[in-house]
Amino acid sequence: MNFRRRIEDSLAASAYVKLLLLQRQAEAIEGIAKALIRTLRGGRKILIFGNGGSAADAQHIAAELEARFLKERRALPCQALTTNTSTLTAIGNDYGYERTFARQVEAYARKGDAVIGISTSGNSPNVLAGVKAARKLGAVTVGFTNEKGGKLRGLVDHCLCVPSTDTQRVQECHITVGHVLCDLIEGSLFG
Repeated sequence: MNFRRRIEDSLAASAYVKLLLLQRQAEAIEGIAKALIRTLRGGRKILIFGNGGSAADAQHIAAELEARFLKERRALPCQALTTNTSTLTAIGNDYGYERTFARQVEAYARKGDAVIGISTSGNSPNVLAGVKAARKLGAVTVGFTNEKGGKLRGLVDHCLCVPSTDTQRVQECHITVGHVLCDLIEGSLFG
């Protein structure tokens, strides 16, 4: 294996998808940012969830908003629904894995909150169920997915559809957009 060539190919592929993201999804990202800013300005909260790498992204984004991103400022109400193992395993055991996020959304989401479901395929049953529960409660819904969007695309108010179906490239863009959103939120709310 030629390590140098593999490194160059991987980084070039990542950069290429991010350039496509800029060209094709900047307007969608702006819409998501404005919706999240309205949510926070209105004294509401953001709930975020996904599976596997998307769960890690949910936790990462929530930490940037709860702690800080670039500015010293007050904590912002953003909760990842992927962190409480007792809750996740209790719901999975009692209601089935598909309900792990929906039950938590039912517990915490209120009208005017924002709920972000992350699914690389756009078809994760528990993410779809969580988004459906959020819609029923009157929350603003956001999806992060791939270029096809899966079922998630049609369920949400705002959808980020990364222009790729390569899981690693899609996930790289999800966290990049998460950072862009954190920057826009801090800049808008705290100058």
